[in-house]
This record gives sequence, structure tokens and C-alpha cells, in this order.
Amino acid sequence: MAFPGGSKSKVNLAGDRVRTQTATESDLNIIDEWRAAHRNVLNTFQAILRTRTRGLPITVAQRHKRRNTILEKLHRFPKMQLSRMDDVAGCRLIFESITDLYAFRDSVLTARFKHEIRNEKDKYDYIKRPKPTGYRGIHDVYSYDVNSQNGEDFKGLLVEIQYRTLVQHTWATAVEVVGYVTESQPKFEQGDTRYHEAMAFASELLARAFENLKGPFPDMTDADVVQNFRRFDRELGLLKTLNNLNAVDSQITTKKNTILLVTSEGKLEVRSYKDATKAIQMLFDLEEERPGADVVLVRAETSEEIRLAFKNYFSDATDFVRMVNEACTLMSPKSRTSRTNRRTKR
Repeated sequence: MAFPGGSKSKVNLAGDRVRTQTATESDLNIIDEWRAAHRNVLNTFQAILRTRTRGLPITVAQRHKRRNTILEKLHRFPKMQLSRMDDVAGCRLIFESITDLYAFRDSVLTARFKHEIRNEKDKYDYIKRPKPTGYRGIHDVYSYDVNSQNGEDFKGLLVEIQYRTLVQHTWATAVEVVGYVTESQPKFEQGDTRYHEAMAFASELLARAFENLKGPFPDMTDADVVQNFRRFDRELGLLKTLNNLNAVDSQITTKKNTILLVTSEGKLEVRSYKDATKAIQMLFDLEEERPGADVVLVRAETSEEIRLAFKNYFSDATDFVRMVNEACTLMSPKSRTSRTNRRTKR
């Protein structure tokens, strides 16, 4: 058995050298070999999830974590061993309602396969316990395990499954878009703190108005949540900025391996490949050739699923703007009496 990258210790050492800014070309090659091996893990889990979602209104997509994001995460978590980073490979499922989400997840948790879940059931349930940033959703981490000889080399590699509703995904997408169009990163609480707080209050609005749940400010009144969000929105012009974005209308072919690349000038390039090996090699080449670009390799069955699952790359925050405006109306004092009747699950 040959662990991708040579051994776990070699992968961890390469990660440590990234932190100390002493990484060599050999270290980066080790990291890329280790990253590339996750393609097999992703394909296995994507196939499992597509079989289980067949005929259901659930969007399934997958993505490789970007190299720059991996390197940045190593700096944010100085004690983390690179070989234990659990979201290098990710599958995302998007549901129409909370009820559908929990029912499907329970069916996966009780399924019979060798892949081992690595976390307790409620550990990464950010719907029950939203993050301070406003992030809501559920993550599960699985360890890859198969009996086949071909899969033996990948045994122990980790994959993250993300569960979100459309409402939660709309918010998470908007957070990513804010990171593109401003100098702040509310996802990581970096930059102007007003963006972090505005998006956290937006999460509270969406949770209450559309899912009858609470977000990061559970003890606030509806009126206070609306007031605080509107104050930040006036200061930042947040909704106006997002509403004025021109959604990118790039064509996506029916080929299943797609590279989305946002240039340093903010333009989106889309490249699609039938062959997964060629796609991941092109991903690594583009990362080397265009270090200022945001480049990611994703996969879904249809172009519509890619646009939904990764709509932040298409500068699409229109649903977020519409829903936040509607939530503010529903939760204002004048509308409070009719709020229950008008709330819908999305």
C-alpha cells in the first residue's frame, strides 16, 4: 500500500514547510499528488449519493478544495496536520426543506457501507447551532474504505459531505460573492467587521422568515434583527451592490468535469473535460500558470446543477437580495401578525 504523496508523514511535513514558508517544489508536488488522489474518493461518494437521490428533488455536486485555500487553512490552523484536513474532497447536497434534509441524512447515516463516519452525529450540525458568522448547514466527514485492490491506496482519505437547504445555500453563496466584490471575507471574519455582522444578521432573517428557526442571534426580537441588518445595509450599500452585479452567462457543456476560473480582473472562464485525469492535471497547471486566479474543479450531472451549487462563481446573488428584502418585510412590526401564514419553505 502506497499512501498518496509517499506517506502521511511526508504529506504532513510538506504542510509544515508551507507554514514556515520553506516549502520546496518537491513539497508542493507531494501536496498535489495527495490532493489528486481524492478524485477517486469523490467519485465513489458522488456515485453513492446520486444513487440514493435518484428521482428526488436534491441537487448533488462535488468539488476539489483549491490549492490556495488549503495553504491558507494551514496558516489559520497551525496545529492541524495536513493529512487530517477533512474537506479537501467535498460533496454538496442541496434540499428544498429542512425536513427533507434531515430525513435524507438519517438514511445515509444508517446505510450499510464500509466507509466510516468520523464525527458524532451532532458535532457539525450548524443548523441546530449556527456559527457566529451565520453559517447554517450540516457537515459529516467520512473515511474512505473499500475492499478492492485498486482502492487500497486511497484507504483512510477523508471526504466531507455538506447538507444545506436552498435557503442556507443562498446565504452561503452570497457570503462568497461578498468576498469577491469587497476587500472583506465575512466567511472567515476577515476585513471590515460590518460585512461580517451584516451577513450574520441576514442569516438570522432568512432562518426566521423562511425556516421558522433561529440563527446566530436567537435571543433578539424580530424587530431588532431587522433594525440591525438595515443599519449595516445603509452603511455598506450591501444589497444595492449585490443587486447591481451582472450574473455571468458563461456556457457549460454537458461534460461532467468543469473548471471554474475567476481571473484577477473578476472575469469567469469555464472549461469542461470528459476525462477526470486530464481535468485535474489542467487544474494543477492553471494554479501554477495563473496564481492570481480563483480556480476550482467541480462536477455535477447537469449545467443547471453546477450553476446552482456554485452560483457564487457566476456572481449570482439575486435570490439572496430578494429573500432578505422579503424577510425584512415579513418581520417588520406591521407584518408580524401575518408572518406565520405567509412563511414558506424553500
